[in-house]
Amino acid sequence: MDFYITKEEVVKALNTTLGVVEKRQTLPILANVLFDVDETRLKLTATDLESEISTISTISNFKSGGRVTAPAKKLSELCRLFSDLAEIHFYLDGENLKIETSTGKYNLATLPSEDFPVFESEELSNPVSIKPQNLKSIINKTSFAMGNQDWRHYLNGLYLSIDNTTITSVATDAHRLALSTQNINESLSDPINGIVPRKSINEIAKLLNEDSENITLNLGSNSINVSVAGTTFSSKLIEGKFPDYEQVIPSGESSTLVVDKKNLAESLSRVSVLSSEKYRGVRLVVGEGLINISANNPEQEQGEEQLSCDYSGEKIDIAFNVNYLQEILSSIDESNAEIHFFGSDKSCLITCPGTDDYKYVVMPLLI
Repeated sequence: MDFYITKEEVVKALNTTLGVVEKRQTLPILANVLFDVDETRLKLTATDLESEISTISTISNFKSGGRVTAPAKKLSELCRLFSDLAEIHFYLDGENLKIETSTGKYNLATLPSEDFPVFESEELSNPVSIKPQNLKSIINKTSFAMGNQDWRHYLNGLYLSIDNTTITSVATDAHRLALSTQNINESLSDPINGIVPRKSINEIAKLLNEDSENITLNLGSNSINVSVAGTTFSSKLIEGKFPDYEQVIPSGESSTLVVDKKNLAESLSRVSVLSSEKYRGVRLVVGEGLINISANNPEQEQGEEQLSCDYSGEKIDIAFNVNYLQEILSSIDESNAEIHFFGSDKSCLITCPGTDDYKYVVMPLLI
């Protein structure tokens, strides 16, 4: 293996793969990235056994091909520090990977490419094309509500469902739920769904550049594959049945509050400084044209603000974890938010005027 490549190309490729590289190093080779070189390109691959990413880069000069694995983190740190216009010479010398620039020589240990784990994924046959901004939107609007190391493992990921010409994402940690839908560019004859692990969703989100071409997404019964602009990411899915989220979304008669999103978020931020650090509770008392927002803590400190709003219905006295409200408000694009109340002891539904593209459900706190 002997080739030349620009700093820009190799750093971009290493950055793309680095997120998948196994940090815990249960197997030493999982800390490495696989080099696969032929006449026209360099293919870099990383895996943590649960997911795999491969990306293709253009080389500037080819001497000989080959395959080898080398430490991903050291490679990334070293190449990043070369001068911006550097052309980097990579070649194998026995069991060492030699790296040369016009100003220096470096020598890295390698492990055989034959020992690099092969990621086992099923044959996928349901590719759909989706705009990167649409996939990015549904991830951003829902992924914050995923469970984190929950014993109910099926909550520790993002539920994706593709049906006809619509893709739906849902996340819940059993305290709040987030749902978002977007159109895809073609229709699927058979609906399909699966739960994508938290780490894998974060890696997919990194690939979504709004300037890039359409993404090909392929969801199977056991794995997901996403391809865009020379990069392919594959991941196993979480086993288990996702909760029946449609049953969780409140319906029926409600009292609806319409409020300026920015004003509400800023009031919540100020008042919550004096909330309990453990429960992060804020109390909302909603009446005609006015919201009273308050919080207190065990040190007997209190904060209170009033905010004008558009509201008609029964007076509501309800409390929420302020972090849940803030994350929802920050994911809403529109200037106003609609909060639908179904009673002071029942979950509320948060939507936006004029769109059904995303919905949020938050359970109240009992304080």
